[in-house]
Amino acid sequence: MILKDKKILIGVTGSIAIYKTLDLIRLYIKSGAVVRVLMSESAKKFINPITFEAISQNKVLDENSENWDKNSDYNHIDIAKWADILVIAPASANTINKISCGIADNLLLQTVLACKKKIIIAPAANTNMIENPITIQSVNNLKNLGFEVLQTQTKELICKDVGNGAMLEPIDIFQITCKELLKTSYWENRRVVLSGGGTVEKIDDVRYISNFSSGKMASNLATAFYYLGANVTLVSSRGFENIPYEIDLRVSTSAQQMFENLKLALDKKLDKKSFLFMVAAVSDYIPKQKVNGKLKKEKLGETWSLELTKNIDILATLNKSEIYAIGFKAEMDKKEAKSNAQNMLKNKNLDAVCLNILDENNSFGSQNNNIELILKDRSFDFSGDKLDISLEILNRLEKEFTNE
Repeated sequence: MILKDKKILIGVTGSIAIYKTLDLIRLYIKSGAVVRVLMSESAKKFINPITFEAISQNKVLDENSENWDKNSDYNHIDIAKWADILVIAPASANTINKISCGIADNLLLQTVLACKKKIIIAPAANTNMIENPITIQSVNNLKNLGFEVLQTQTKELICKDVGNGAMLEPIDIFQITCKELLKTSYWENRRVVLSGGGTVEKIDDVRYISNFSSGKMASNLATAFYYLGANVTLVSSRGFENIPYEIDLRVSTSAQQMFENLKLALDKKLDKKSFLFMVAAVSDYIPKQKVNGKLKKEKLGETWSLELTKNIDILATLNKSEIYAIGFKAEMDKKEAKSNAQNMLKNKNLDAVCLNILDENNSFGSQNNNIELILKDRSFDFSGDKLDISLEILNRLEKEFTNE
């Protein structure tokens, strides 16, 4: 329910991509938002308004339903005041060019002029139309005016041409909307670097040493940071399939790859103090020698001893002097778990440790988690869906490190 009680006004124009908007509305409502739909007359040629009313659970606003009664907010002035954000998806090339010129010859365009809130535009048009110099100039003009004009994607269009112009997928528009509604001044434009997943250390070209870490907690934290407005880099081996596409993803399998990518990412600083979240489960030991090709059991015999050597300690090796560094500690021994986490906090010179005690109810790969955030003089418990508790953890960190 990350968008609980947020008011989202969706404008739809005449495009075959309008069917995707139904899925977008479902995502908004599932996240707790209140959704209203404003349809252009051309949009009604593709989908009947009753469909949007059923999905949004609210009456559709169009030229016929606009109401200026003093008890109604179903008009282009009052509904613009009602909304926390206006999302136009799909936005036809005609609509984009008209908005850029300030034309207001229909209800949707009048609402755009009346709206002082953030406006997101998700274009959808034929390749020739979206790449026409007039449309390109209009898009650039709208961006300069503060509109969030989303990119389009290349795929087979309704005309059977393969080219640029398809509307972004609903999940991508949803995630960008979350960022616009949830971002805070503390996290906005702050550099955040995370590691995630279990490292993969090769034995030969077909075998490796790894662990059961799914990478889901790191990906949910990265998504939460993105929603709050941070500049996010995720260095991970797995579990990143559903993160927002605007997150800087650097796939890293081995500990050495992970270390090098984390170091490079941390070198890019912004004005605010950066955060490092070391969520990855890094292998403690790696094969002393990696064999090229494939080991043959016929040559190895009935028994085989694999010689291992201690792996790099990424968190201890990285320079943490000018950043906030947060470590993650997975434990199975409940008696020793907290003392081990506190020792990690002290010995690795960290600002906080997230302790995760694994058991039959809290295992690798689940979407729920139990985290104890351990600071130098206090601790806080979080339990539930990984994205929900990620947002809660970040809200707590903002309060704890509010001075920088």
